[in-house]
Amino acid sequence: MLIKQDRLITLTASLPFILCFADRDFTKITPVLLKSTAGEFELESILFLKLRNLASLRLLLVLNLSSNRISNLEPISNCDSLQSLNVAGNLISSIDNLKCLQSLRQMESIRLKDNTYNYTNPVCKNSSYRNILLEIFPNLKAVDGERVVGQGSDLYQLCKDIDDTIKAGMLKNGQIQELPECKPWVEDGFWEIKRSNNAIIEEACKQFNDILSECRLLNHKAAHVITQTERTLSSSAQPKQYTV
Repeated sequence: MLIKQDRLITLTASLPFILCFADRDFTKITPVLLKSTAGEFELESILFLKLRNLASLRLLLVLNLSSNRISNLEPISNCDSLQSLNVAGNLISSIDNLKCLQSLRQMESIRLKDNTYNYTNPVCKNSSYRNILLEIFPNLKAVDGERVVGQGSDLYQLCKDIDDTIKAGMLKNGQIQELPECKPWVEDGFWEIKRSNNAIIEEACKQFNDILSECRLLNHKAAHVITQTERTLSSSAQPKQYTV
């Protein structure tokens, strides 16, 4: 749902069609409105959605522009209340393309890359882009879906440090070394059903063991039938020989 002058807007696109809402004042843009204007049955049939004057969305909190062909973010530089921006899967080529948004002091989450859908941007090839983002947006709590401050960030950093340490320990002379044999976490018999004085539990265990015995018997019979069938098919497939 696309809502003008409200808190949420999501833009998606896939097939060729252009919609332009420039001079018409819609308070609410719904899927029905989009499809009727485009003459399409599904939203997936609309490729380009032009919503000019996006800069007037001063109450906008969340904006999802993922999987498009966007290279310029200046039109949303006046969305003062924006807190979450997803531009993964676009054509943002450098950090300079993001500096136009540095006046958005409410920004808490920004996503330029989404591994789930294999979305990225050319700027993500810059190994330091995450640190630069933190400098541009000092109130950021998450970058690319990973928390950098706040609840959960310490645990994430700890796990990351452990992973890096393990990877470093596995490398020797540039080659990955085999890990030592791991021992079981629990002792033998840990998962076995413990006996109890409760009659209900005892009866349940008995019934369960009876079912297991029947399953083993059926499995044995099935294996025997399969073996006999294979022998029969094998003998019938051999050419008959006659003695003169």
